[in-house]
Amino acid sequence: MAQHRIGIDLGGTKIEIGVIGPDGSLVLRRRTATPEAYPAKLTAITSLVRNAERELAVTASVGIGIPGVISPATGLVKNANSTALNGHRLDADVAALLGRDVRVENDANCFALSETADGAGAGHRVVFGVILGTGCGGGIVVDGCVLQGRHRVAGEWGHTPLPWPKIEEIPGPACWCGRHGCLETMLSGPGLARDCDGPGALESQEIPARAAAGERRAQAALERHADRLARGLAVIVDILDPDAIVLGGGLSNMAHLYTAIPPLLSKHVFTDVCDTPVLKNRHGDSSGVRGAAWLWPAQA
Repeated sequence: MAQHRIGIDLGGTKIEIGVIGPDGSLVLRRRTATPEAYPAKLTAITSLVRNAERELAVTASVGIGIPGVISPATGLVKNANSTALNGHRLDADVAALLGRDVRVENDANCFALSETADGAGAGHRVVFGVILGTGCGGGIVVDGCVLQGRHRVAGEWGHTPLPWPKIEEIPGPACWCGRHGCLETMLSGPGLARDCDGPGALESQEIPARAAAGERRAQAALERHADRLARGLAVIVDILDPDAIVLGGGLSNMAHLYTAIPPLLSKHVFTDVCDTPVLKNRHGDSSGVRGAAWLWPAQA
């Protein structure tokens, strides 16, 4: 019998579950607020899985996308900006509660996998997927497979420094990882909000509308954000030279990025002509759960 597959997107503010049917379609989506404590996260995840399976009368494989990775050295979560996950055996803990194996992967890798399979990156051999949301990350898919790397940090772009910094950008904002000037501190939604409205500002959703209405402060913040994003992506093009870059996360809805970034890329990439397409995701906020579900192959 063909298999149902469950994908879970474990974010900082919400946990979303999606069930992929045998034909590859998304047949169920549910979400709940993300609890703070680690044991409560486990309870929320297992409840979502059991309720979904009960509703559909199926038993499914389970894949989970997280804002971090499982360390190949220790088996523990590392590098998660949802810091309550760090130091725990998330895959083993969820597997023990559900009574089956689960697969856990970085959420940006899940996004890139989904968009490469049948989204904006379909038909491209090498795709770099970018998350611009509460955090900032990247994932690499080559020939339909996630590139994890020796330490499982391939594509961990959000915690690299801003390239070609200007004097006023040095040393850059403090990052939760302990460094200064990480791309995440400037390119994420909270980073854009703080750059526009000062320390303590967290909401960036209204900044594009404010800019369109003529507010110069918002316009300048969006210009700085686009320039910094282009500088960050230029290094990716120089090193990886992907066939396509796909943007995801809440800030990927800012329409100006798709016209502003390509010419800015050309200023920095070490080539005569830079025509790397910068694409908006096709599956929106479904890409996280779709990619997590596809961590398990379809079975006939």
